[in-house]
Amino acid sequence: MKFDIHARSLVAAAAVLCCGAAMAASQAPVAAENGMVVSAQHLATKVGVDVLKDGGNAVDAAVAVGYALAVVYPAAGNLGGGGFMTIQLADGRKTFLDFRERAPLAATANMYLDKDGNVVKGASTNGHLAVGVPGTVSGMELALAKYGTMKRAALIAPSIKYAQDGFVLDQGDVDMLVTATEDFKKDAATGAIFLNNGAAFAPGQKLVQKDLAATLKLISDKGEEGFYKGPVGAAIVASSQAGKGIITQPDLDQYKTREMAPVECNYRGYGVVSAPPPSSGGVVICEILNILEGYPLKELGFRSAQSVHYQIEAMRHAYVDRNSYLGDPDFVKNPLDRLLSKDYAAKIRAVIDPAKAGVSKDIKPGVAPHEGSNTTHYSIVDKWGNAVSVTYTLNDWFGAKVTAAKTGVILNNEMDDFTAKIGVPNLYGLVQGEANAIAPGKRPLSSMSPTIVTKDGKPVMVVGTPGGSRIITAVLHTIINVIDYGMNAQEAVDAPKFHQQWLPEATNVDNFALSPDTRKILEAWGQKFGNPQPVNHLAVILVGAPSLGGKPVGKNRYYGANDPRRNSGLALGY
Repeated sequence: MKFDIHARSLVAAAAVLCCGAAMAASQAPVAAENGMVVSAQHLATKVGVDVLKDGGNAVDAAVAVGYALAVVYPAAGNLGGGGFMTIQLADGRKTFLDFRERAPLAATANMYLDKDGNVVKGASTNGHLAVGVPGTVSGMELALAKYGTMKRAALIAPSIKYAQDGFVLDQGDVDMLVTATEDFKKDAATGAIFLNNGAAFAPGQKLVQKDLAATLKLISDKGEEGFYKGPVGAAIVASSQAGKGIITQPDLDQYKTREMAPVECNYRGYGVVSAPPPSSGGVVICEILNILEGYPLKELGFRSAQSVHYQIEAMRHAYVDRNSYLGDPDFVKNPLDRLLSKDYAAKIRAVIDPAKAGVSKDIKPGVAPHEGSNTTHYSIVDKWGNAVSVTYTLNDWFGAKVTAAKTGVILNNEMDDFTAKIGVPNLYGLVQGEANAIAPGKRPLSSMSPTIVTKDGKPVMVVGTPGGSRIITAVLHTIINVIDYGMNAQEAVDAPKFHQQWLPEATNVDNFALSPDTRKILEAWGQKFGNPQPVNHLAVILVGAPSLGGKPVGKNRYYGANDPRRNSGLALGY
């Protein structure tokens, strides 16, 4: 190994000391005896806990929280977007619901290019042409019908009340709203809801959404039909046409949630159950874990130069595969057997130099070992051991910054997740390939990674986060922090993180993630570093004890950790 053993031991020791200080700064995870909900908005979390208290299971609570976030967390909670739900039931059954948005039937591969073949700035991110066909309501309804136990009306009732009567805005809620004040002024239907007499809301004021309440009431009464057909469906189509979008009634009529097997892998004796394509999340997390399993991360030390180097290089190689091969399984053949193979991971390890950074432009499809070819999350576990991990999104904060008039429904800008043009970065800087090209009815590739970690077939961890392309690496870090470094749920959430996605070349590093001397060692090996990116919002539950292999506190079996950096979420059990 091309690294002085004495230097490495010093770095590792310093890292352990640093980590100990960081751990001491974390609050204890929230502990509960009968169940736990962690979401990005405190009112939505309480809605979910009330469902568990009333005898509902984790899926019932997930549906209630999904509808509640559409009201109280409008930047990302939604009816007008889509997402994924990973479920592991107490009897051991596992499933995955894909309610990702679809490209409208009139979509074309070059729809965001001008006459000269250049990407039109903003065309895939702002306005009605950026909107994919929403899937959230379909997903929630299928989850409830197949795996829930309670009546829809009871689960949606709190959301209707918060929309109809309003809710008082905290500082965290306002912080989210003010990010889009200027955008709200450009769309009358959106500004009428999210501006207070033309100005930004302030903490202590009330946000009322009466049109959204009426939409939720129709869903409560009629299920999917209340959203995709009738007055709401007609309003979505009319709004799209008025805004030069291409969604039609047949797009809404033909939308269906897909149910499929989750992606699974094993890491150091733990099972990982996560999202399959059209999410890249589960595949890339498993690919990186397979690579890292061959390195002694615990012995190298948390945030030692050597362990960080190996993680960056594993990320770099896995993101090549993500951006080159993966797409909607109805349109492309995803090479999952190869990408999830331990043998393939060993081939990647063999080309990772332990003391030299890879060069992204030289790591590409066709070059061995690679063959040629805003968002929110919530986690729930109930007293029976059913676990649900949900990530759903409008893509950017407040999606396309437009609302379907008369419905209160903010619409997504998910079309930006497709490859508008090969070689041109999207909103998150991802440079993607032909497998993710736009096609009618196709679902764009995603990084959303709702994940459940198991031991002996039973859930021990539920984890997920928003954050675009950084979702994968944030979930990965959290899993490693818990399994390799023995952190409890809150420590794993709080620990600063880093992110490498192949292109651009630089690795983004959170503040305080690397000590100056560790950074110098890595830079001497050729690693390039960029500024921190916006924070994720991890929602984590550990089952059994505050840390894996730890001891429970009293009779408490569930330990929740809400990421404090967004100032609006809550971990709560009962």
